[in-house]
Amino acid sequence: MTAPAPSAPRGVVDAHHHLWDPARRRYPWMERPGLAALRRPFGLAELRRAADAAGVTATVLVQTVADAAETREFLRAAAGSDGLVAGVVGWVDLRSPAAGDDLAALRSAPGGELLRGVRHQVEDEPDPDWLRRADVRRGAAAVAAAGLVHDLLVRPDQLPAATALVRELPGAVFVLDHAAKPPLDPAGFARWRRGTADLARCGDVSCKLSGLFTLLPPGGGDELLEPVVDHLLEVFGPHRLLFGTDWPVSTLAAEHGEVVGRTAALLRGLSPGERAAVLGGTAGAVYDLR
Repeated sequence: MTAPAPSAPRGVVDAHHHLWDPARRRYPWMERPGLAALRRPFGLAELRRAADAAGVTATVLVQTVADAAETREFLRAAAGSDGLVAGVVGWVDLRSPAAGDDLAALRSAPGGELLRGVRHQVEDEPDPDWLRRADVRRGAAAVAAAGLVHDLLVRPDQLPAATALVRELPGAVFVLDHAAKPPLDPAGFARWRRGTADLARCGDVSCKLSGLFTLLPPGGGDELLEPVVDHLLEVFGPHRLLFGTDWPVSTLAAEHGEVVGRTAALLRGLSPGERAAVLGGTAGAVYDLR
């Protein structure tokens, strides 16, 4: 059994969450088994209540579908959030020759000044080398040229391609989402360790400490995640780790405040300054949250 989570610290930045409404848009990934509880609207008012209760003072809203219209909606929502949503990671088609123009159009849209990054759901691409494609690399270069963060949502087998992309664009800013969802079986964990260590050596990439509690098997306690966190702290260090809840996906495992508290417990070996970096400072610096 997982021990009760400690009180959530105040002034936390949630660097990874979502909003959606299945009545207005189709979310193909949501059709997978076990996700029925997510197939309802999760909006800004519900986020605000959860964030306030958890001590979260600023957030980063992240895309959920390959649709620039969603990004425009997110930018408007962020602009009207009274500062709660401090940044948006949106979507453009990285394969398009017009990716740079598409980014400029998003930035000129209402709320466009809050666009902080771009993400493609690479984990849903069957090809482990999708990030090595010439058109994708060109799109990634456009993201870098625009001065935006490139969030990497990849499977463990896609880490080598992600590492190659980061090395190819040394001036770009990358963030690994959900730590590439580490497998908790011994063989898969060993491969994930090697892949994340290689990526961390690039030096131009940070990693989100997010989406971990939904990886636990039924009945599995947080001690199963301690080797994951210890490894990430070893290879990235606390000043290249960013906390995120992955709300509302995280509600499959725990309420918002519990996710904050349990994450803080996993960081109990850090100094107060290091813990503050993971829980907010790093996100503020990486995404230039104001």
